Amino acid sequence: MSLFELIAVLLTIAALLGYLNTRYLKLPTTIGIMLLSLLMSLALVIVGLFVPGIEAFAEGIVSQIDFEDVLLDVMLSYLLFAGALHVDLSDLAKQKWVIALMATVGVIISTLLVGTAAYYLLPFFGFETPYIYCLLFGALISPTDPVAVLGILKKAGVGKSLETKITGESLFNDGVGVVVFLALLSIATGKHEPSLVFIGELFAVEVLGGIAFGIGIGFLGYYLLRRIDNYQVEVLITLALVTGGYTLASHFHLSGPLAIVVAGLMIGNHGRLLAMSDTTRKHLDLFWEMIDEILNALLFALIGLELLIVANEFSMQTFILGLIMILVVLACRAVAVSVPVAALSKARPFSEGAIRMLTWGGLRGGISVALALALPAETDRSLFLKLTYMVVIFSIAVQGLTISKLYQSIQRKVE
Repeated sequence: MSLFELIAVLLTIAALLGYLNTRYLKLPTTIGIMLLSLLMSLALVIVGLFVPGIEAFAEGIVSQIDFEDVLLDVMLSYLLFAGALHVDLSDLAKQKWVIALMATVGVIISTLLVGTAAYYLLPFFGFETPYIYCLLFGALISPTDPVAVLGILKKAGVGKSLETKITGESLFNDGVGVVVFLALLSIATGKHEPSLVFIGELFAVEVLGGIAFGIGIGFLGYYLLRRIDNYQVEVLITLALVTGGYTLASHFHLSGPLAIVVAGLMIGNHGRLLAMSDTTRKHLDLFWEMIDEILNALLFALIGLELLIVANEFSMQTFILGLIMILVVLACRAVAVSVPVAALSKARPFSEGAIRMLTWGGLRGGISVALALALPAETDRSLFLKLTYMVVIFSIAVQGLTISKLYQSIQRKVE
């Protein structure tokens, strides 16, 4: 099947599922599409038991889609830019220390806790896995997914301060999480010896370099936008900024996600205020909102369809282990959130139920699945992919659907 035919199939499926969700389920678009695509995958598996060849045919189509490349190299940059474009920089600045600690220290704490828990739990289910591989699982499952978080928080009715914390953390911690994952992967595969010097250098180049690069391309985009008043060209400039900026950042081994987030914040704040006419703002917002909605629909349809691949050799033993790991990941998330909150609570007040909301609102999504797919086969990729998939599905479907109710129950107690 050609690339165009694959895109045609995916767009058709996403559009059909989006219609069914809007017409009948009326769930948030991302959750509805993902649940419907999961049901479609399950239906294909069941029908395949009676009509041999149908499941294999569907699985063959899905297996042609490189989820890792599609998300990390194509979709992610546009989704991050679209999300950062509407984040108020002044609101973000007020929460900078909370966001910075959760996006760095929080990710590292969660990685260590999840990895250690997995190392001691797996032998009870017959899996003997080296500690470094368990840490890799901890690294890929610890960052919250900005795509999942941004799409769901829009409709959750969460307070502004809390929304900024959750959104800000999700925008920045995936870049940090990817760096931690890459460092551990290099050690696990023997490319580098485990040392603080190597990890420090990688962090400095990827994270700090990515942020600096984002500031540079953000200023360049701002300069170009300020010199003209033509919304078609200005929208094209932002599109080139994202595509070219992410490509260049990856070429220089800098964090592309962080670079695009920083550039998006600059264009969405300084660029929007000082370099755009009202007409440009309107068209720019409509364009990126449409990009965001279309790519979100495709991404969550893909997550559901990946069940056809993940379902192979999915034993009851693995299923029970996955249920336990969901609880472990949530518990580790609670600890990772509590440390920054406790460290800053004397200097600034936190709203009632902040830790519960930050824990439950830390959704995992496509980035975790993509990183799990990037694991080499020798690192127990098959097992960790299944565990990751279960955590992600629970996170989006259960946490995503109930976060608004949790917030409302906390607010009722406060009142």
